[in-house]
Amino acid sequence: MTAMIKIINKKYSIKKVLFFSFIILMSSCNSLYNSVYQKPKLVDTKISKNAKILHKRLFYTAKKGIAIGHQDATSYGIGWKQEDFPNEMRSDVQEITGDFPAVFGFDIGHIELGKKENLDSVSFNFMRKAMIEAHKKGGIITVSWHLDNPTTGGDSWDNTPAVKDIIGNGIHKKKYEFWLKRVADFFKTVEYKGKLVPIVFRPFHEMNGKWFWWGEGSCTSEEYVQLWRETVHLLRDKYKLNNLIYVYSPNKLNPFENYMKYYPGDDYVDILGIDVYDFKNSEAFANSMASSLALVKQIAISKNKLFAFTETGLETIPTENWYSEVLYPVIENSGAAWILFWRNHIETHHYMPFKGHTSEEDFKRFQSFPKTLFLKDIQNITQD
Repeated sequence: MTAMIKIINKKYSIKKVLFFSFIILMSSCNSLYNSVYQKPKLVDTKISKNAKILHKRLFYTAKKGIAIGHQDATSYGIGWKQEDFPNEMRSDVQEITGDFPAVFGFDIGHIELGKKENLDSVSFNFMRKAMIEAHKKGGIITVSWHLDNPTTGGDSWDNTPAVKDIIGNGIHKKKYEFWLKRVADFFKTVEYKGKLVPIVFRPFHEMNGKWFWWGEGSCTSEEYVQLWRETVHLLRDKYKLNNLIYVYSPNKLNPFENYMKYYPGDDYVDILGIDVYDFKNSEAFANSMASSLALVKQIAISKNKLFAFTETGLETIPTENWYSEVLYPVIENSGAAWILFWRNHIETHHYMPFKGHTSEEDFKRFQSFPKTLFLKDIQNITQD
């Protein structure tokens, strides 16, 4: 009896996962770049050539399988920091599999404050180098932004209402505009061979949760939509930043929640995403993952947009064969462009295995599956 059957041992749960997996498999995003729809409409009509190429690469990646990503993959790992290895690109994933992730996640929290390091103590100078190096090797860069509360000065998890203060004629609108200028100024320094590195930008995520100051209960859906749209206009139109692909990514949906409640509109979103974590209840996780991905895919297809599994993981990975038997059966034919596992901070807070981890062999098996795409895999994907 496999670990998956041990975890999902109720007939209802098995049927439910298989049902949603069937929906995912039968759905298709083939219209995005076929003969009928050659030029998908992106948020930025003046988007850079490199960013256009990245968007198309993501489409062909999704046709081949699912790109595997890791947050802060080359910034630090269990027992090491990249600053101690200045002349080599290192990651826990690479040390286990011999290959790097295909997607490299970064966070620019505290760039708005003008600090030299982000909220996880990664220097922005190193981050720039890491982004360029990952891009140079053919990797995909995705960036989140856990910015401080502009009203109180607290962190992202200070959910004191603040959105109303930075939109329209809010009392902190000028402050927020300056914060966005710092974002744009940093992104404009991330260039390779004289061209800006394309970045998949995922701001203000998990807005349907109650833990961020831009989340449920701290702002209305109308205020959130206005914040998103004004952010796009400032970055794209005022600060002339044309290398961004914008991602909308709510947290997993509870019953009766509406995925589109905070949606800024088709003209302001390039890719749809969903964040679903396993909180050591893999039966519920598998069900939620399958239903969430099926829903997001259905919406993405109707809008001719890509979609992705934008954050996930099981902290410390205590479940046996979690990657191969809990996760893979659902994502195998999902059509999602990528999946991003959260960071490896310390031994009590990590989401990828490392040398000597009990899940090391299972992760190697996960890598060997035909639909899991690491860095070398996406380097060889052709665009018809």
